[in-house]
Amino acid sequence: MTVLVTGGSRGIGAAIARRFAAESMNVVIHYNEAHEAANETARECMRLGAANVMTVAADLRSKDQLLRMREKLAFRDSVPDILVNNAGIAHNGMLCDVSEEIWDDVMAVNLKGMFLCTQIFMPTMISQRFGRIINVSSIWGMSGASCEVLYSTTKGGMNAFTKALAKELAPSGVTVNAVAPGAVDTVMLDNLNAQEKTALESEIPVGRFAQPDEIASLVYFLALPESAYITGQIISPNGGWLT
Repeated sequence: MTVLVTGGSRGIGAAIARRFAAESMNVVIHYNEAHEAANETARECMRLGAANVMTVAADLRSKDQLLRMREKLAFRDSVPDILVNNAGIAHNGMLCDVSEEIWDDVMAVNLKGMFLCTQIFMPTMISQRFGRIINVSSIWGMSGASCEVLYSTTKGGMNAFTKALAKELAPSGVTVNAVAPGAVDTVMLDNLNAQEKTALESEIPVGRFAQPDEIASLVYFLALPESAYITGQIISPNGGWLT
């Protein structure tokens, strides 16, 4: 079994790669520019017992680059059975200040990139009548967030994509689900100062941020053969923040 994790060089993506590696699976770590971070994650995966580890670079905005990435994986017999669409970029700011260029860029990475990766890799899953597509969304795609309208919109679109595609692929034995975390202790929270982080934690019933490994465990569970009856779901590990 082979898993491809987009944006797998750091944060939640790296934790997901490590979780699958610990189960002796083949792991493909996608990155765009974070070459050294991807290599470090690959080394960690090897130490954890992955059967095989690859790193592959591609800009998710470019279908040509993604097709070349698929060719590389096919040459190495590493076309994924499990696709984790994790890569994404955030944007904070009032909607009135969002330029058309910023809007297009975030949409291209968060939504178009997911669409292209899924479209490119799902034919193999359909032909073998087994596959897992797991999209890493966000609590903001469910509830929305002030000053994150653009990001919330892309994650809401990801959730709708997940529900619709799950129905389309269910007869082929391919499940499609989304994991929509609440606040996770990654660099995405670096825009907050200590006081703001403390205030945010106080809003979460469990009183803390999630750890990337906790999100990775849920992603791994959804990839199991035993999870075949779970599809079209948006599952939000958020510490009781949104119920």
